[in-house]
Amino acid sequence: MDASPSAKEAADATAPPRFVVGSTMRHVLVMTGTGAAGLVAIFIVDLVSLLYISWLNDPSLTAGVGLATVVMFFTISINVGLMIPIGALVSRALGARRPDNARRLATSCSILMAAVAALVSVILLPLLPLILTTIGAHDDTYRVAQSFLWITLPTNVIMAFGMAFSTVLRAAGDAKRSMYATMSVAAVTVVLDPILIFGIGLKANGAAVTINIARVAYLYVGYRYLTRAHDLLVKPNLPSILKDARPFFAIAVPAILTNIAAPVANAFFTGVMAQFGDQAIAASAIIDRVTPVAFAGVFALAGAIGPVLGQNWGAQRYDRMKQTLKDALVFTIFYVGGVWLALFLVQVPLTTAFNAPPATAEIVQFFCQLSGFIWFFISLVFVANASFNNLGYPLLSTFFNWGRATLGMIPFAYFGAQIGGPKGALLGIGAGSVVFGIAAVITAFWTIRRIERQAVPAV
Repeated sequence: MDASPSAKEAADATAPPRFVVGSTMRHVLVMTGTGAAGLVAIFIVDLVSLLYISWLNDPSLTAGVGLATVVMFFTISINVGLMIPIGALVSRALGARRPDNARRLATSCSILMAAVAALVSVILLPLLPLILTTIGAHDDTYRVAQSFLWITLPTNVIMAFGMAFSTVLRAAGDAKRSMYATMSVAAVTVVLDPILIFGIGLKANGAAVTINIARVAYLYVGYRYLTRAHDLLVKPNLPSILKDARPFFAIAVPAILTNIAAPVANAFFTGVMAQFGDQAIAASAIIDRVTPVAFAGVFALAGAIGPVLGQNWGAQRYDRMKQTLKDALVFTIFYVGGVWLALFLVQVPLTTAFNAPPATAEIVQFFCQLSGFIWFFISLVFVANASFNNLGYPLLSTFFNWGRATLGMIPFAYFGAQIGGPKGALLGIGAGSVVFGIAAVITAFWTIRRIERQAVPAV
């Protein structure tokens, strides 16, 4: 009875960690590709959900769901910040060939992440009237957004567990199963959305109910993979959770501060757009859905390089860490360029599919023409932040994200809107990201060099 665990431990200790050997570019491409596939599946069904709602020909429904998404973006951004220490700590333990530590950390950190997610929902729910009115909700738009959020926010804790389990799978190098867990959300949504929105007639609330059911599926699939394929969860106990809380929050707090910069900036931008009416808000909602689908590879890349960097840091392979960062930048250049061309070509069919009125269509099409310029420099910040968060410099990530979201966005978007309306606001976002993107990447390479110097004592 005791021989099997011992043999398994011996195998775990001697097998080389996946990302410490082989081509770093291949690891970046495989992890990014599988991650992007899962993200695209989720983002596309979000896009299709908004498309379904737009077919109801009620601008207040489209605008209301768009405003609700701004608030949900805040909660998801906190969850993503909580995922970062899980990926960093578990991948580092696996890279150092300490499987027992990896299992304990995976369990404790998942529970800590879920606890924070539940607390966030409890705080936000009573504040919804203030939040929604601040970002421009009124009348029917306000009622749609509030109802949508009262349905979806309570299940944020379930989403947090699903995201945590998916992160542990990626930290172990199992990109394929992590992708399958993520795609379970898409599978449920594709089936249930039209039934609940049109068939039962729940409209926007139907999309919200579908989100809850999809989150349960996400949690279930991720848990099954972790326990059956990897044995990376153990029975939780309070002393271990308390022990692991310190390293978890040491990374999580600055990571959360970093990540909430984006939804805060997005809320500000939505408020700027709201002064131009519901058609501008609807355009902002469409852009918010199109962007993650189009640039899913960038979002996936930021999550993909973390485990690769973490395992190689644990193995003290600094040369591979530098190469991983270079590979990520090469990928970014080609990917963003390709997406920019695609969006330019489909700008008219895209707005036609959403039955966009003239003002909405004009704003969305301008975004498609400008998207590559905006997102290339934002992508540089994403890549650099992934490096900072996984290599022990989370405060740098906080600095660059908030710098871009405040100094690099607010004045540019505000004055751009005053000069050129909604188009001027979009142009301002791109202009404000240039300096922060370039500076973030230069700093990321500097941190790796510093880690290497600190690890090798001077002779």
